[in-house]
Amino acid sequence: MYLTLIHRLREALAAHIREKYNVELTVVLERPPKLEMGEAASPVCFELAKRLKKAPRQIAQELTNSLSKIEGIARVEVAGGGYLNAFFDRTAYWEALSSDSASVAPSGAGKKVIVEHTSINPNKAAHIGHLRNAVLGDTMVRLLRHTGNDVAVQNYIDNTGVQVADVVIAFQQMEKRSLAEVKELAARDKFDYLCWDLYAKATQYFEEDKTRAQKLRGETLKAIEAGGDNETAQMAAVIADSVVGFHLRTMARLDIFYELLARESEILHLHFWDAAFEKLKSSSAIQFATSGKNAGCWVMPWNHGGTAQDGENADEEDQAKIIVRSNGTVTYVGKDIAYQLWKFGLLGKDFHYWKWPNPPDEKIVWATTTASNDQTAPHFGSAEAVYNVIDSRQAYLQEVVAEGLRALGHAKEAESSIHFDYEIVALTPRCAAEMGYDIPTEESKKSYVEVSGRKGLGVKADDLIDRMLKAAEARVLQKHPDMAGIELTGTASDLAVGALRFFLLKFTRNTIIAFDFEDALSAEGETGPYCQYAIVRIRGIRRKEEEAAAQRARIERESVTAILNGPDGNVFWDVLLQAGSLDYSVDASIAAQEPAFVSKYAFQLAQAFNNFYHKHHILSEPDQQKRAFLLGLTELLERELVRALNLLGIQAPEKM
Repeated sequence: MYLTLIHRLREALAAHIREKYNVELTVVLERPPKLEMGEAASPVCFELAKRLKKAPRQIAQELTNSLSKIEGIARVEVAGGGYLNAFFDRTAYWEALSSDSASVAPSGAGKKVIVEHTSINPNKAAHIGHLRNAVLGDTMVRLLRHTGNDVAVQNYIDNTGVQVADVVIAFQQMEKRSLAEVKELAARDKFDYLCWDLYAKATQYFEEDKTRAQKLRGETLKAIEAGGDNETAQMAAVIADSVVGFHLRTMARLDIFYELLARESEILHLHFWDAAFEKLKSSSAIQFATSGKNAGCWVMPWNHGGTAQDGENADEEDQAKIIVRSNGTVTYVGKDIAYQLWKFGLLGKDFHYWKWPNPPDEKIVWATTTASNDQTAPHFGSAEAVYNVIDSRQAYLQEVVAEGLRALGHAKEAESSIHFDYEIVALTPRCAAEMGYDIPTEESKKSYVEVSGRKGLGVKADDLIDRMLKAAEARVLQKHPDMAGIELTGTASDLAVGALRFFLLKFTRNTIIAFDFEDALSAEGETGPYCQYAIVRIRGIRRKEEEAAAQRARIERESVTAILNGPDGNVFWDVLLQAGSLDYSVDASIAAQEPAFVSKYAFQLAQAFNNFYHKHHILSEPDQQKRAFLLGLTELLERELVRALNLLGIQAPEKM
C-alpha cells in the first residue's frame, strides 16, 4: 500500500512539474524521520531551482498552490527551505489496506528471469554454507515472483568437474571399488555422507603426492568428459546422480525446489561447449597460448583492472582466464560461459529434457539429458536477466563469464548477468562444540570457527536440520506437554525451518555468519520464532474472541478517522503504516539484492505488534468502536506478517 501511494505521488509530481515548468525529471521521494513531517518528502524543488533560477521554497509554494488532489494523499505542504512533504489520508489508507485487494502483489512487467542457486558439487553431502546459498536463492525467487516476474529456478549440476573426479579416484584407487559395488553403495541411505568422508580422504591422498594428483585428475577428468561406456564416466554418473537425489531431499526439508537441473555433462555431450568455443575463437575473445606457463591453453586475454597485487592472487586470476587446458579439457569457467549464453537464448542450441525420477514431494523436476527429448518439457532459457547465486570467492570467475559475453558483443546480457554473491557461514565455538568438533583453545576464543568440506570439517545440512528439529520439538513440549503426533511434528518443523531460514536471511549478504543453535531458536530478539510467536499471539486473541462469543461491532468510517487523529492516533498510524509497507520493503530488497530487508521488515512489524499489544487491552476495551478498530488492526498485522514470512519461506504454526 505504501509503495502504491509513493508511485502515485511520484508520477503526479513529475506530471505537474512537466506541465507547469516544461521540465522532465525524476522525482525523488524520501521517508521523513518523524511522523509529524508526513509520510513522504521530496527535495525536487532544489533541483528545479538550479534550472529555473528561482528560490527552492518559492517553487515549492507554487507547486503546492497549483497541485491537483492526489488520490490517497491528504495534503502536500512546504517544509524547510523548499521540501515538499506529503501526508497520507489515514482513513483512506486504512480502508485500502483492509480491503481484499490490498493483499494482492503489485503487477510486474512479467520479465523472464532465471535464478540459478544451490549448485552444489555432486560429490558429497550438502553443508551449512550450501543452505545459505539455497535459502538466499529461494527467497529471491519468491520476491521476484511476488512482483510479477516470470521466474525459472535452475540448479547447475557440475557432474564432470574435479570434485566428482576426486571421489571417483577415491573409490577406484583408494577403496578399490568396482562400478557394480559403487552402484550398490549409491542405492543405500547416507551415500552422500560416505562420499563426504571419501572426499576428505582423497584430499589428504593428493596432498601427499601432488604429481600423482595431477596425473590422476587429468586422466579421470578426460574419461568423465568423454562419457560413453567407459567405467570411469559411468561411475562418475552414478555418484553424481545419487548425490543430487540426496541434495534435492535435503533442500525439500526447507521447502526449496527446482524446475530444472542443468547438468554439465550435457553442455559437453550436446556440444554446447563446441558451439560456444567456435563463437569465442571466431570473435578472438580467446586466444591460443604458444609460450609461457599457459602454453597449449586457450585463454581469455583480459585485464579486468582488479587490485590483486600479490603473486598468489595474480596467479589464481591468471589461471581463471584459462578456458581450455593444455590437455584439452574444458575449465569450469569455459562451460559456464556456454551455459550463460544458453540462459539468454544466445547459443543457438537447446538441451534435451527428461523428468528426474523420484523427486521429493512428487514435484516435477526436469533435468537435461543426452537421451531423446521429452516433448512435454516446458521451454527453458531465453531470459532477460540471470541471477547466479554463488559465494563471493567466485567473484572473479563470474567476471570472466560476463567478460566472455561482452567479448561476443552481448553487452546488455553481460550487464544482466547478476552475481548474487554472499559470504561464508561459520560456527560459533559453542555451536562447533555442540556438533562434536574438537576445537583448539585458541580457536575457541575467536568469534567464529571456519569449516572446510575439503578437510571433512563442517556441519552437514541434514545433521543441522535434524538437530534444529529435535531442539524445536523439545521447546514445543515445554509449553504443550500433551502435543503429539502430526501436530507436534508439524509445529516443530515450522519452528525449526523458520528459525534456520530467518537466521540465514537476517544478515546482509556481505556478512560472515557465525551460526549458533541457541541464537537461531531464541524466541527473543531478531529471530524467526519471535516473528512466528507474534502471529500465534494474534491468533490466540481471535480464538478468545470466538470463545467469548463476542459480537464485534462494525467499525464506522468516522470512528476510524477519529481514532487515527485522536490522542493515540500517531501510535496506531505508525503501526498501520508499517503494516502497509511490505511491498515497499520487497521493492527495496530486489533493487539492492538484499533479502535481509524483508526479514528486517518482518521483525519490526512483529515488534510493533508486541509493543501495541502490551499497551492496549484489546479484548477488554469497553468502547465497541475502538475495540473493533483494535481487532481489525491486529488482523491486518497478522495478514501482512504472514505474507512477509511466506516470502522468506517461513510458515507460522498455530501454537508455540
